[in-house]
Amino acid sequence: MPTNPTPTVEERPADAAAHPRVTRTGRRRLLRAARWSATAAALPVWLRAVVTGCVVAFVTIAFRWLVQAVEWLATGQTSELAQAARALAPWQRLAVCSVGALLAGLALHWGNRWAARGPRGDVHVDYIDAARAGHVDLNDRTNLARSVSALLSIGTGASIGREGPMVQVSAWAASTLPRLFKAPPEQRRILLVCGIAAGIAATYRAPVAGVVFVLELALGFFARHAVAPVLIAAGTASCLSWMVVDARPLYAVAPLQMQASSLLFAVAAGVLFGGVGWAFLHVMELSRRAFAHVRSLPLRMGLGGVLVGALSAYVPEVWGNGYGLVASALQGVDAWQWLALVLLAKVAATSFSAGSGAIGGVFTPALFVGAAGGGVLARVAALELPAAWVGDARVLVVIGMAAVLTSTTRAPLMAITIVLEMTNQFQLTMPVMLACAMAYAVSTQFGTRPLYGNPIEAGSAGPGN
Repeated sequence: MPTNPTPTVEERPADAAAHPRVTRTGRRRLLRAARWSATAAALPVWLRAVVTGCVVAFVTIAFRWLVQAVEWLATGQTSELAQAARALAPWQRLAVCSVGALLAGLALHWGNRWAARGPRGDVHVDYIDAARAGHVDLNDRTNLARSVSALLSIGTGASIGREGPMVQVSAWAASTLPRLFKAPPEQRRILLVCGIAAGIAATYRAPVAGVVFVLELALGFFARHAVAPVLIAAGTASCLSWMVVDARPLYAVAPLQMQASSLLFAVAAGVLFGGVGWAFLHVMELSRRAFAHVRSLPLRMGLGGVLVGALSAYVPEVWGNGYGLVASALQGVDAWQWLALVLLAKVAATSFSAGSGAIGGVFTPALFVGAAGGGVLARVAALELPAAWVGDARVLVVIGMAAVLTSTTRAPLMAITIVLEMTNQFQLTMPVMLACAMAYAVSTQFGTRPLYGNPIEAGSAGPGN
């Protein structure tokens, strides 16, 4: 068959030799144009992330102020709730908790009935579930009803935290902003998770933990398109909280010294607290099942308030989220017998509040379980072992906080990050990581669900809420 001979260089067209150079130049221009186009498309999302961070920061500040207002109306105090409880007579603690819980139950009951008449009914979608499923429009009416109920419960001494509702309100606020921005659908989910990360950053003064939280529990670490706006929102909210509320870490502690034995204690503590976290979750679930026999929501929550109030008549420290108790444990001045007593009372009170349906977080109570458990372990070990082996008891307090949080949330990276940020003890990274690894390995063997699917908020609707 005749073939076409390859043309010689002299026979090629004059522009053919220059064609490769033109192609490379064109590719560079196309790549440069693509980069500018991507930046132009991302810039509105970044600006909206800044706005989200600002809004969330002020929302959390407003919620904190409203809790103090309810506390002042109920007790005449604006201090930390456990301190306010100590300033009251035992019968007053019982009365405040009982009446406050009943009012919170009535607010939630009437709020749910009002929400049922709305366009979305009374179905409440948790912010973590919404972020996972891509549902960006949270139910305005149920969120408002739950926020009012949470304010009444938390401000009157319920043994739950304000942090869960603060993050829920942050996510709710972030979900409403796209309606004003008229953001496209693909950006609305990003702004929702920006609100969650910013809420955690502003609430716990832990911006990195806020980012890790949404990546580990909501989006997944491969959601690269959301990383930049989430970082921006969390950083913005944290900066504003730093300027307006407090520049110090949530738990300001002098630097703690790690020693070689801390690694061995971390392994043992991780195994122990993996079981402690499972037990904490199991007690919460048993309490929820027991309270479910009371059909009336106001009466159920009122009964939980009566039980917490009766317990607080003897141990006033059970009021609130346990922030003051964690701070005290980190100072290392409490006797182990006192820590053990308050630990048992706090677990019981938290099970009464959360089990009866009070809207609030169990994140900080879980931190106290770990802090108190670590303090008890360190002091008991010091009775049998040389003091040089045990070292500073507060190291085990920090380790216990992270280990129990890992066990109850099944989110070890978030637990490591948030505890180190809140305490500013980054030199303890190695023992904390070891303890969290062991706690995670142990807790996953029991088959319990981690804090009802959401590690910050345990609401009244049961698992998955």
